[in-house]
Amino acid sequence: MSAEAARAAEILSQLATPLRLRAYAELVHRGQEGATIAELAYILDVPVQTAGETLARLVGAELATGTGNGVYRASGGELREAAQALDRVQPIASYLGDYPQLRGNFTHGRLSTMPPTMSERYTMLGELLSRFLALEGLHTEHEINHRLAEVTDDVAAARRMLVETGWLERDQAGSTYGVGRLVPGQR
Repeated sequence: MSAEAARAAEILSQLATPLRLRAYAELVHRGQEGATIAELAYILDVPVQTAGETLARLVGAELATGTGNGVYRASGGELREAAQALDRVQPIASYLGDYPQLRGNFTHGRLSTMPPTMSERYTMLGELLSRFLALEGLHTEHEINHRLAEVTDDVAAARRMLVETGWLERDQAGSTYGVGRLVPGQR
């Protein structure tokens, strides 16, 4: 795991606790005004000591800053950087840069929407997924599904789209798949 990914995991683990998440959300909501420990204790309906410990964890994770006058503010940049770091380590990220038209179909490195029609974007998505799969020889449906599951929740739709656009060919039984056409630049 890269240092960026480890940092992102640490930030997300800090926000995985409901109380810390609520405290962070309140600090974000308050913006530059910020909040004191007492104000957060009241809003979160927890003892002052608990609010102080929660803020200390957020400050320790660099998700919040505290000032000498006891006012705490959210540090939004850390969360944004964590999300970007997670995006960069997604398995499709290195291929997606070559297909900027498809960025809207991906959320955090995962295929979230299919292009609505068999347009040029549909064919480009097939090419992108074919490059990602980097298949050689024949593969079972299970193998194809397992690999596609790394980048999409709707494996069946992605597999079907690859067949429809000619990037994958399947046998008559529909259980074995192979390369339908070569990706430009590959042999």
